[in-house]
Amino acid sequence: MVDAKQKSQMAEKKGFIAALDQSGGSTPGALRLYGIADSGYSGDEEMFRLMHEMRVRIMTAPSFSGDKVIGAILFEKTMDGEAQGKPVPAYLWEDRGVVPFLKVDKGLAAEENGVQLMKPMPDLDALLARAVKKGIFGTKMRSVIASADKTGIAAIVKQQFEIGRQILAHGLIPIIEPEVSIKSPTKQEAEAILRDEITKELDALPEGTQVMLKLTIPTVADFYAPLIAHKAVIRVVALSGGYSRADACEKLSHNHGMIASFSRALTEDLRVTMSDAEFDASLAATIDQIYAGSVNKA
Repeated sequence: MVDAKQKSQMAEKKGFIAALDQSGGSTPGALRLYGIADSGYSGDEEMFRLMHEMRVRIMTAPSFSGDKVIGAILFEKTMDGEAQGKPVPAYLWEDRGVVPFLKVDKGLAAEENGVQLMKPMPDLDALLARAVKKGIFGTKMRSVIASADKTGIAAIVKQQFEIGRQILAHGLIPIIEPEVSIKSPTKQEAEAILRDEITKELDALPEGTQVMLKLTIPTVADFYAPLIAHKAVIRVVALSGGYSRADACEKLSHNHGMIASFSRALTEDLRVTMSDAEFDASLAATIDQIYAGSVNKA
């Protein structure tokens, strides 16, 4: 059963979603950016422990609260961990006023027809049942579009919505994320195909069913306005996609109704060597910048 208060916050409250969901493949790079070299740990277990410590430091910092951060996307191991003696999802919502989401995809398949579909998720139902018990509100799953191939983009959207319906059946809200690569030479054309394919799927959802969308900031400002206005969409959020935080926030400010859901752009200035006061000051400045791009539109 979807929590009405959390759903209202996701639909209406000003702010943005923090993406704290780096998984196995992206964790080493995130730790290097934080100031922990590959030689600073041995094996996956220690790597994930250090990553969890970084995330807990972010979540427990005074500046990280539901005043501006309305949601947070978690990696599975983060969902299973604790912050200040409480399960992370409960800590986020009860202590911080931040709605918890869970990243559920298992990575990307090899590119075919200009896209990378998601790898199979045979244990998804069990994971979703566990997420519900832990107080998770919704999920996120990512696939990638490299070129404006209609067959490939149709396949990617179909897969996203098929799994989205599986997630909805558990009483969770899916964030549908078909990312268009910012490096694509046909980015604008891909976005046009993507918008049409998403609209078809949204129109086909049962009456009253709603999802969220996570999309690359479009080449043409407000291009996704029809999706933002669609009755089956709770919120459209933007990924930073490799843009610097400054560039991502500037581009986002031209897209009305679209808020941020940034990962690397959220953490790029944080360092393990910072004092707690320095860490929070840096995080606060970042949160203010991303909040401004999400709320103050050009």
